[in-house]
Amino acid sequence: MRGLASFLMPAIAATVPGLVLRFAGLHAPAPLAAILFGVAILGAGFLLSWAAEAAETHISRGLAIAGLALITVLPEYAIDIYYAFEAGRYPESDYAQFAAANMTGANRLLIGVAWPLIVLLSYWRGRGRGVALRGSNAAEITFLAIATLYSFVITLRGSIGLVDAALLVAIFAAYLRRVARLPGEEGEEGEESAVGPVAAILGLPHRRQHRVIGAMAAYAAVVILASAEPFAESLIAAGRTLGLNQFLLIQWVAPLASEAPQVVITILFTLRGMPTYALGALVSDKINQWTLLVGMLPLAYSVGAGHVGSLLLDARQHEEFFLTAAQSLFGVALLLRLRLSVAGAASLLGLFLLQLGLGFAFRDDEAREIQVLTAVAWVYLVLAVGLVLSNLRHFQRVARLGLLTTPSDEGTAHPRPGAT
Repeated sequence: MRGLASFLMPAIAATVPGLVLRFAGLHAPAPLAAILFGVAILGAGFLLSWAAEAAETHISRGLAIAGLALITVLPEYAIDIYYAFEAGRYPESDYAQFAAANMTGANRLLIGVAWPLIVLLSYWRGRGRGVALRGSNAAEITFLAIATLYSFVITLRGSIGLVDAALLVAIFAAYLRRVARLPGEEGEEGEESAVGPVAAILGLPHRRQHRVIGAMAAYAAVVILASAEPFAESLIAAGRTLGLNQFLLIQWVAPLASEAPQVVITILFTLRGMPTYALGALVSDKINQWTLLVGMLPLAYSVGAGHVGSLLLDARQHEEFFLTAAQSLFGVALLLRLRLSVAGAASLLGLFLLQLGLGFAFRDDEAREIQVLTAVAWVYLVLAVGLVLSNLRHFQRVARLGLLTTPSDEGTAHPRPGAT
């Protein structure tokens, strides 16, 4: 237990200042409060990630990846649901914009930065010019494609309602059912690949493992629930105090705190010779963000409003949603060969940096910003359609593996963990 404590104490210590600020009735300048609450959420996110990774040794690979992705984005859910709830309570406020900002920023960071990072790190470690996925990863790709295509329906309608919530939750439930049925695959690593706090947890007797994992998850949940509201409000106030664009601040800073643990965990998988597992986890992360996270927004909005309602997308939010959907479709298209190459990763990163730079360049001219973001979205769409048309045979195979058949690694190029 001493070895485990040495790993857990830094993460727990990171949560303490935020908890003290929250429960002691103290006040701090908005920028400082945003940092303290953000660090608390970050520390809680690491605790959740370690607990989830330790727990996944007893379940199927696909369900383990889905579970890890779901649990580690709980901080993202807490922040976005708060903004949507407040948008229902105060319909004339900017909270609806902030909910859209946080959701779209998290989604675009995931594909535009985290996916390429895994591939580039793998290439840097000399493991080939890309990350090959397994046949079972076709389930993640297929359900991400389904969720992405439905997101265009939301974009065309200009609102997210309870019907959308029901359908998105149904997509996620179907995805969980599918991956729960997937068998383990030869070459997967279990406890022997665990290092750091996860290895320390798995070294405990099984009964004690369960208690430690449960305590870590419970404490992290308390921290996240206690910190989400003040962190969300502190970001808004910090933007006002520092004279920064509040929409852009929430779009890019809030996801950094909530997404960092999952990204760090997948980086460690990659450095330990498991880039396939890492990329699969990030694709699964994208699925639950594009289904459950988006689906929770109208639910939270309706609870806040006290009646059934839809979260309407104004012109800015509409284009942000459209851009996010287009990027997602391009990401799916790049995975149709069950591989993300270095060239594909570079194109994801380059286009992300382009739209990020244009967004900041025109941050004071919203009409112009909407125009340039729409143009980037159409670039994503044209590239995605071109990739799909040139990979129709692979598209059919991925859909068949993802929905209908039991995937087999036979004929699918992929390295075993640690192999080149």
